[in-house]
Amino acid sequence: MNAISDFGPATGVGSLPGTDAREAAKTATGSFEDFPFLPELPARGPGADMIGRTAGLLVELYARVEPSGWRLGDRPGRDTRRARSWLGEDLDALEEFTQEYTGPLKVQAVGPWTLAAALELRNGESALSDPGACRDLAASLAEGLRLHLAEVQRRIPGARLVLQLDEPSLTAVLRGQVKTASGYRTHRAVDRQLVESTLRDVLGVHADGPVVVHSCAPDVPFALLRRAGAAAVSFDFSLLTERDDDVIGEAVEAGTRLFAGVVPGTDTALSDPAGSVMGVRTLWRRLGLRPGLLAESVTVTPACGLAGASPAYARQALAHCVRAARSLADNPE
Repeated sequence: MNAISDFGPATGVGSLPGTDAREAAKTATGSFEDFPFLPELPARGPGADMIGRTAGLLVELYARVEPSGWRLGDRPGRDTRRARSWLGEDLDALEEFTQEYTGPLKVQAVGPWTLAAALELRNGESALSDPGACRDLAASLAEGLRLHLAEVQRRIPGARLVLQLDEPSLTAVLRGQVKTASGYRTHRAVDRQLVESTLRDVLGVHADGPVVVHSCAPDVPFALLRRAGAAAVSFDFSLLTERDDDVIGEAVEAGTRLFAGVVPGTDTALSDPAGSVMGVRTLWRRLGLRPGLLAESVTVTPACGLAGASPAYARQALAHCVRAARSLADNPE
């Protein structure tokens, strides 16, 4: 599944600066009239951050904030209630600004492996250290995502939902680079087939629509994500090297869409829109891909979330993505 109608030419990654849900929804829907997204506002504090927000979606698993981070517990507490309350506010605001909307709409959550790397067990170690905990976490996440998607669909019935799973720790999980609680050792690398099959199970919860996997870390495992069923991969374009050419080319030819993060995520002077996507055109020529495939294969985004940007720059960056995507479509050569 990767028809052009499944996606739009440009969208945001997820997070925005500030604490006002209505203002964020207005920005996300106003900037991308044909591919809005559900904003995340981590500046509100624990529970609005990416880990806490997704922990609030879990079914029959709960997490609370400890000095060292988010830790799994036996029952929902104030941190779970706060995460769910903020998500409810965000959905209320998005619903307000998407009345009568029909088209693709993106919602984001943390993927199973980044969640396992970040959430602590009772002993303070990462859930990644316990294969059973990883299985339970993935199953709980899958059910939570199913319910979340159903709720968004109920509120915005005309939307075609796109699920984005954020997996910035995925490469570290595969390489055995996730540190233990002491910081002196690292957890053992997880078998690639297990990583792939777990992702496939979680991605499968959105059988009616496409799933994007996002990582703004280096060395995104494009081939593994494609095999796991990702319809699109979202990444920081500046981190690509020529050694990625083969996997990128294979992904595009297999119908995988590229969410190319070409606009910096923190305040900086922006080049003209055509300049922002010059690297994408160069990549296309290097791979020998047909220029007409560009608009069918690429969605333009910021390099990562915009939580660290100023509100003015965030709005400017999102508008810049739209103009850059238009430049790519109008002048693919």
